Amino acid sequence: MLDRDFRFPRLDDEDEEEGGDRQASMGPMMAKFLEARTVLIFGGIDQKLAQTVSAQLLYLDHVSHEPIKIFVNSPGGHVESGDTIHDLITFIESPVAVIGTGWVASAGTHIFLGAPKERRFCLPNTRFLIHQPSGGAMGRAGDIAIQAKEIVRMRERLAQVIAKTTGQPIERVRDDIERDYWMSTDEAKDYGILGTVINRISDVKF
Repeated sequence: MLDRDFRFPRLDDEDEEEGGDRQASMGPMMAKFLEARTVLIFGGIDQKLAQTVSAQLLYLDHVSHEPIKIFVNSPGGHVESGDTIHDLITFIESPVAVIGTGWVASAGTHIFLGAPKERRFCLPNTRFLIHQPSGGAMGRAGDIAIQAKEIVRMRERLAQVIAKTTGQPIERVRDDIERDYWMSTDEAKDYGILGTVINRISDVKF
């Protein structure tokens, strides 16, 4: 139930079925990316994407423990789907670098923070967003109360992750995620979300 109802707010109007067809048509190209130990996270974060990315990371880690690069351009999505990818980045033995491009928002930022700061890169025009999760609470009053309690717990957990991975005081993070908190690359670097702004792939060194 929670994996359907609790999510970071989606910030786009993408047609998921159309996006799925487009992704399937890119199969041969995606295979080439895997050969280069490169994983793409583009679009909304959902269970299907989490399954695909998890399979790719686990497969690449099984093949060898050479570095893996993950490109992230995402408006956000399901919290638990983002959790899965965030945790797998540190679970596998291969070192992982994340590279933001376009926008890294919400659950996308949560995934981005799965890598250590020295392995968090982005292209020059990337924007970052942190905020609290939202819920689609429906049903009986008792169920709504339970879901509201879970949102509060989830919000605190995510705030703790942001504080731990950025070095910001937890009190500031709690305040900042009350509303949409957008950051430029310079602001994200000052905040501790971003490690390095890059201009070319050769700048990714780890």
